Amino acid sequence: MSVEVERKFTCNPDTLKTLEKIGVCVGHHQFHDQYFDTPTFDLTLRNMWLRKRKGCWELKCPTTQSVNSTQNSSGQQSKAGLCTQYNELTNLHEIHQRVIEVINAVCEERGTKPIQLDLEESWVQNANLVCFAEFTTIRQSFALKGEGVNVDLDQADFGYQVGEVEVVIPKGGDVQAALEKIENIAKKLGLNPHERVLGKMDVYLKKNNPEHLATLKRMHVL
Repeated sequence: MSVEVERKFTCNPDTLKTLEKIGVCVGHHQFHDQYFDTPTFDLTLRNMWLRKRKGCWELKCPTTQSVNSTQNSSGQQSKAGLCTQYNELTNLHEIHQRVIEVINAVCEERGTKPIQLDLEESWVQNANLVCFAEFTTIRQSFALKGEGVNVDLDQADFGYQVGEVEVVIPKGGDVQAALEKIENIAKKLGLNPHERVLGKMDVYLKKNNPEHLATLKRMHVL
C-alpha cells in the first residue's frame, strides 16, 4: 500500500514555462476512469473512491490523519490544508475486502443482512455498485529530478483543466517531508499560497450530479 500526498493547482502559461525549466516531461497519457459506489453513496460518504482505470481496479481511502481541513490560528488554510492524503490500494483482494467491510458496516447500522461476495467478475453487481462518474483525461506528466516529486497537468473531457503536484510514499512514511517537498515545488512554480483548487471530481459532480456533490459537502468530504 502506498500513500499519495498531493496538491492541486491552476496552471497558466507562466507556470508551464517554469515547470518545463525545472522538470522533464516524461510523457503524455490518455485514460478513461469509471467511479463506482452504492446508490446511497456508502463509499464516497466515507471518502473512499473506487475506480476502474485501464481495466484495473483502484481504491483510494483516507489515511488516519486527514489534512483536508487543517487551518492555522488566523483561520486561513495551512500549507498542509491545501493537500490531500490517500492510501491507494491496487491489489484486487485488498480492495474487495475493504469494500465488503464498509458495505457490511452500513448493513449492520441499518439492521439489514450483510453481503457475501467472492472475486468473480459479478462482485460489483452483487455489491449493488453502480458507476456514478465516467470521464476521459489527457495527462502531461513531468518528473522533477532530485526532488522525488511528480507533476501532472490534466485536461478532462468535460472541459476542466487542473494541475497536481504529487509525492508518493510507502504507508508509514514521512508525510511531513512529503508536504515540505510539495511546498518547495509550489514556491518554485509561483502558486498562490492560499488557493484551494477544485479537483476533477468536484467539477464533474457539479455539472452532472449536484445532489451527490451537495451530500458530500454536507458531510465535509469534498
